[in-house]
Amino acid sequence: MAIVETRQGTSPVILSFPHTGTDVPQPIWERLNDNGRLLADTDWHIHELYDGLLGDATTVRATFHRYVIDANRDPQGASLYPGQNTTGLVPETDFDGRSIWKQDAAPTEADIAERLRDFHAPYHAALAAEIDRVKSIHGIAVLYDCHSIRSHIPFLFEGTLPDFNNGTDMGKTCAPAIEQALLDVTTVASGYTSILNGRFKGGWTTRFYGRPETGVHAIQMELAQSTHLAAEALPFAYDPAKAERLRVHLKDILTRIERVALALASQKNNNR
Repeated sequence: MAIVETRQGTSPVILSFPHTGTDVPQPIWERLNDNGRLLADTDWHIHELYDGLLGDATTVRATFHRYVIDANRDPQGASLYPGQNTTGLVPETDFDGRSIWKQDAAPTEADIAERLRDFHAPYHAALAAEIDRVKSIHGIAVLYDCHSIRSHIPFLFEGTLPDFNNGTDMGKTCAPAIEQALLDVTTVASGYTSILNGRFKGGWTTRFYGRPETGVHAIQMELAQSTHLAAEALPFAYDPAKAERLRVHLKDILTRIERVALALASQKNNNR
């Protein structure tokens, strides 16, 4: 199978999709238990949700499932949220804390090293290459990391998750104007709730690549799945009516980010 699907564009905006893939190699599939085989922690339909919203944006999508290895985790296995429940580089449990592997079939250190080499590293090599390519065009690149999650997961967080969860690692991963472009949409979107740097402050991808001083900006958008799914349970069906309402705001976000990025690039060139 292709590990990564890439579509090149000339916009300064890059959309990354680390968790929409559902491919699991057969030897790994055979080690998953019945619960693991549900693949319930997929970011369901997110690449479909964003499709065509910013026509010339580059997209980089992992085709493998996060149970193979999580492309949005530190390859060294360090937790981004110390002291809080989370899942690891190769998860041992699902988001509800239930085992996903058959007895005595959980991945070993050797398995993890192999999957880092065969899945995690190729995904990030492709993503880094596109960031470099886009930056070479504009002098700036904005990585918009696309995610979704169920709005009620007591194992991970209390209460109900807001609809828009904007993550910039407390403003460290992007210019203030880019962060503000997000907030200008999400804080006033009628019928939706939002938060900046709440439970989700940006995963490893956002924090690793987001270096505004180098011209590379990054944000994570974690959407509550209630915003675009018929139900946050099997079969996790896409709700076209909900999705179309949401896509209006997502398009506005991406358009504003692109506009700000081009302005920042122009300002940088003028200051040379």
